[in-house]
Amino acid sequence: MDLGDCYRLLGLRSGASFAEIKSSYRRLVQQYHPDINPDDEKSKDKFIALTEAYRFLQTVIPPEAITSKSSSSSTSVRSYIEVESQESAATTTVMPHPPTLEDIEQRLKWKTYEQLQRFLQARRFPQAIALVEALAARLPLDIEVRQWQAIAYQIWGRALIADKQLPKARIYLKKALKTDPHNKALLNEIQQDFQQLGIKF
Repeated sequence: MDLGDCYRLLGLRSGASFAEIKSSYRRLVQQYHPDINPDDEKSKDKFIALTEAYRFLQTVIPPEAITSKSSSSSTSVRSYIEVESQESAATTTVMPHPPTLEDIEQRLKWKTYEQLQRFLQARRFPQAIALVEALAARLPLDIEVRQWQAIAYQIWGRALIADKQLPKARIYLKKALKTDPHNKALLNEIQQDFQQLGIKF
């Protein structure tokens, strides 16, 4: 697993801060925790992969970034690592607290993401856009949601290019850039999309 894979697995851009890495890791391990998904091998594998990615990133993040963590956050992250390191899912400890508002928001977020994927695969683009825009309105500071929104705009823009609806395609490609302006990979792809439109970027 290389550095880029670790960031992608955690749903982050390369170069994300340690705080972003930690936050994403904590959200995702709660989602894929074996206690929440008993008898689900895929979730268990994802849980293990997330922890491996997080540990690897800890080795490459500058030490001062790691030592600046709060002690409460550090304890929480350590508890997840200790749980994962046990050989059997049967020996894992049940999460010690009932779901918080943040937990509920995160579950809603990931359920919405699954629905977004279904809409995009079915080429139900207006529904996909409406769904991701509603999620972005609910979680306006969430980086991942902003990325999903930009990608949904780009996918629809590409579909519009294929359908020869070029002015509308241009609108959605520009929306994608405006939504996630610091995503270099997205920027490069949209430059290519604009070339297909025959328009200078």
